[in-house]
Amino acid sequence: MTLETLANLGEFISGIVVVLSLVYLAFQVRQNTQSLRTENYARALDRVSAMQARLSEDPDLAAIFDRGLRDTGALTPEQRIQFTWAFYEMFGAFEFMYHQSEAGALQADVWERWSATLTWWISLPGVQAWWRAKPTPFSSRFSAFVESRLSAGPPDIDAARRWQEFLRRGGPTPRDTTPPA
Repeated sequence: MTLETLANLGEFISGIVVVLSLVYLAFQVRQNTQSLRTENYARALDRVSAMQARLSEDPDLAAIFDRGLRDTGALTPEQRIQFTWAFYEMFGAFEFMYHQSEAGALQADVWERWSATLTWWISLPGVQAWWRAKPTPFSSRFSAFVESRLSAGPPDIDAARRWQEFLRRGGPTPRDTTPPA
């Protein structure tokens, strides 16, 4: 075996090692991206869950929330402050998810679900009033997104009707759930 043949064999083996290293690196980056997506979603869910837990455990806050959704004018100044900070927490989580989605760190179908949830909340009169009066801004891109949701009009009208019925009576009547003939 000549020196030139050994040199060529060494280059070939080096090339294979470099390719294998790049494949391994790509695999590690992909795993890290998946892990980052999962972690980001978990962080956002923690924020939303904390808000939901407070609402479910504190009847006074739940009553403030309920009245404020319909008409923030029905709240005292102190209650409007509670309403405001509750919605800052909720919309802060939405903003976080929005930016993570934009960066590709949150799955598109996950953001689609939360985008629809944000659209639902911003369609309510009290939330619209809060959004217009909020004392501190959100990022300009997220604000533009929320404004686009506001101008899109109300979300699913049937869902809104079912929700109102649930609040009034605990659920739809049998005639509400019977498919048309």
